[in-house]
Amino acid sequence: MTRPAKLKLGDRLNLLSSEVILNSLDSAVLVINHLGFLTFANNAAEQLFENSVNQLIGSTIDDLLPGDGPVCNLIKKTLESSINISEYGVTLESPKIEKQLVNIQVSPVRELADSIVVNIFPRRISDKIDRQLTHRNAVRSVTAMVEMLAHEVKNPLSGIRGAAQLLEQDTEPEDRHLTQLICDETDRICALLDRIEAFSDQRPIERSPINVHQVLERVRDISITGFAKNEKIIENYDPSLPLTNGNFDQLVQVFLNLFKNAAEATPKLGGKIVVTTSYLHGIRLAVPGLSSAPQLPLMIAVQDNGTGIPEDLQNHLFEPFVTSKPKGSGLGLALTAKMVEAHGGVIEFESQPGRTIFRVLLPKEADEGKLKSCL
Repeated sequence: MTRPAKLKLGDRLNLLSSEVILNSLDSAVLVINHLGFLTFANNAAEQLFENSVNQLIGSTIDDLLPGDGPVCNLIKKTLESSINISEYGVTLESPKIEKQLVNIQVSPVRELADSIVVNIFPRRISDKIDRQLTHRNAVRSVTAMVEMLAHEVKNPLSGIRGAAQLLEQDTEPEDRHLTQLICDETDRICALLDRIEAFSDQRPIERSPINVHQVLERVRDISITGFAKNEKIIENYDPSLPLTNGNFDQLVQVFLNLFKNAAEATPKLGGKIVVTTSYLHGIRLAVPGLSSAPQLPLMIAVQDNGTGIPEDLQNHLFEPFVTSKPKGSGLGLALTAKMVEAHGGVIEFESQPGRTIFRVLLPKEADEGKLKSCL
């Protein structure tokens, strides 16, 4: 006779435990039934909508947000399709809350028939997603400077190098290392400027249907004969991954940079790089000028077991000249981000000591054209 009472108590404890966990989150969490009524809201939702939880529960989502807005549209799509849908860079606005940019994830709750959970991430706590937008401004901000550097610095460097070569002819053998040093340093600076100039190249990339796995195979072959010859490379590929529409050479460069960074971060013994591809349903990127957010279903992840990225660099990692390497130029990831952007994609990462993952999200071939004119 006591067993049902214990089960009820257990259910109550589970519910209490779940509420405690959800209320500890900084993101707003709403549970909505098929009629559009809120059946649960956490403390962060209370702050977001400036309403008490008691007032939120029992209200409809239309009471909080416009019925034709992006959140309501995502909810309708999730109820219709029963799949998880995520959208980044969504403008949240209503007469009751201040306009703000958020990321939204809507998921069906299989344990509760016809209910969904809405997770709203304010941009201040979603920096790992925000990077694919902030790096664009960082890259564009250096374009004018790059054009100036190319003209005002490279030309004098050529003269300096030529003068050093002439001096070398009349220099004593024991002093020729000094003129050679001048030549080597001017070559190094010119090579650096050549890499910087890539940022000012605004020409559209040449595109064709690309099998991402062929790109990764090329990158692996290059890596294991050079910088990653001591690392164990593990491949977890989805063989059914569709094509993307892009530039083969640029995509090779994107993943070559990620492989190289991973290899440099891993320990000398036991270094491991895990490469994963998969098809993600419901990942979308909100783009100004488009009525619907294009999907980015192709996910390529490069994971390493290295030291991790210093926390103070993580918010600026895709900006030019930001690096944690003693001899690094800080251009590799900035250029990588620019090339991913040119493909209509997104690059993001998460990092902690012993585990860093870079993810590149790309549109499939049929969807790529929707992004092309807006980026």
